[in-house]
Amino acid sequence: MMAKKGRGLLMVYVDAPATYEDEFNRWYNEEHIPERLAIPGVLNAARYEAVRGEPHYLACYELHEPEAYSSAPWQRCLANPTPWTQRMSPHKIGSRFVRNLYRLLYPDSVSEEIAQAEMSPALLVGRTDVPSHLDVTFNTAYNEERLPLYRTIPGYTRARRLRAVQREPGDEPHYTTVHECHRPEVADSPEWEAVRKASTPVWSEQVQKHMRFAQGSPGVYRRIL
Repeated sequence: MMAKKGRGLLMVYVDAPATYEDEFNRWYNEEHIPERLAIPGVLNAARYEAVRGEPHYLACYELHEPEAYSSAPWQRCLANPTPWTQRMSPHKIGSRFVRNLYRLLYPDSVSEEIAQAEMSPALLVGRTDVPSHLDVTFNTAYNEERLPLYRTIPGYTRARRLRAVQREPGDEPHYTTVHECHRPEVADSPEWEAVRKASTPVWSEQVQKHMRFAQGSPGVYRRIL
């Protein structure tokens, strides 16, 4: 079976002005996503809209490896935009635009279960940074202290943690955590809130107070395509 998830993820966030929104969504759904899915190394894609947080729209492209974005076919698409793309591209009309290319950090390999998973109905996404001297502590505490707690929440599917290999704008945080859930309301549940507030030794005492979140993060997103 063809894999649907790999070690790369491109996440594109944008706010679209109301005057362009209908056509922007048609362009994304009818032309742009199919165009990108035809590129070798692009395994799957979906679009989301924010229930909480910002920017409002999020497009996720699952990649075999992040290097797919640098491939000749992808770069040809960027260099030769269609007339519709020239009118509706997020670069053209977006009032806020964030495009980050990531490599999988956790888990350290793509299991068969993850590789065959469909695009999630809902995501909670956190874009964060810590001072560089805390990188190892941050990652170890997140993976070993925090994620086991999240996996106990009803309606929670999985988490993947990634590190940026390319960021736009350049001051975007390096790290993102993508929590996959059955529905957006999971992030409003008492169980989620209990995990969010739970104290764990290294995380609570050494990491949490040093974290920097991107504007509008964390965000809760529901799938629209």
